[in-house]
Amino acid sequence: MSDERPADLGRPEGARAPAGYGTGPGVITPDGCPVDFYALLSPGREPEIVHAAATSPAASILELGSGTGRVTAALTALGHRVVAVDESPEMLAHITTAKTVCARIEDLALGERFDLVLLASHLINVPDEAGRQELLRCCARHVLGAGCVVIEQHAPEWFAAAEETGSESNGIAFRLRGISRPAPDLLSATVEYQVGDRLWTQSFTALRLGEDRLRRTLADAGLAFDRYLTDDRSWLRAVPIGPGPAGPAGQDQRT
Repeated sequence: MSDERPADLGRPEGARAPAGYGTGPGVITPDGCPVDFYALLSPGREPEIVHAAATSPAASILELGSGTGRVTAALTALGHRVVAVDESPEMLAHITTAKTVCARIEDLALGERFDLVLLASHLINVPDEAGRQELLRCCARHVLGAGCVVIEQHAPEWFAAAEETGSESNGIAFRLRGISRPAPDLLSATVEYQVGDRLWTQSFTALRLGEDRLRRTLADAGLAFDRYLTDDRSWLRAVPIGPGPAGPAGQDQRT
């Protein structure tokens, strides 16, 4: 993985945490994300995964929880029209290659549908069932009938295998600390990011979604599991259930 953030070491921008669960210099968003740190990260492999899953090389993309645009710029460079959504204006201020919308994902209603809706950053692993359904329903109401939803989750095996660890890449030190498993399928931890003398922390709790639960959760939001996009099952593709929205002539746009 070429991303500066090792896989599943911590929550990327956009992930949910109770207020006050982030510390460090600069702006910390309400869900604990350090804006200055995420502005340092490179795109990694995510843009290629999303691009390969899209229905066309120039698919329109709604990116939910875009953060500072770590993935946004790479997707626009690949030829996609992207609308980037985040609740933090400080995060969105870093995005220059796409239209931005400052809003909570759960409240979003753009009145427009996209070829692909992207829900990355392990947002689907939030422990709150109602909150998770709101996120997925947002995906369902913004995706075209012939489109798809691309979702990133924590790799299922990570929940049992995770341990305190650390690594360094391109001058950024990553450390995972304080791991606990407060209930079945739940994992809590704190991730530390350090660049020179600047140190940020984020604490989080994530829920493991088993195969049956994942498919039920998607179905409850009007989506059907399509396929995994990576061998570790950390990326998956879902499609809308039922007919797509009518086109200009009243015809179903689903193919």
